[in-house]
Amino acid sequence: GFLQYIEEEVLDRDLDCLITATTCLKQCDLGPIMVIQPENWWFKGVDSEEAIDAILDGLAEGEPAADYLITNKE
Repeated sequence: GFLQYIEEEVLDRDLDCLITATTCLKQCDLGPIMVIQPENWWFKGVDSEEAIDAILDGLAEGEPAADYLITNKE
């Protein structure tokens, strides 16, 4: 599934990350959710390899993937 894909992509991109699955993050209408800490970036709609790639590309560049970033307006 997506967790394995994320783990493989993080290794391929040589990102220094701890990956863990979690229970509900109380964002049901926006899920699935990915959270990057310590930046406190919350991403919505993480339901495809395309979304994961965009988020991990942004992480590697130090910028959040704007198309998936949850803002205070949501």
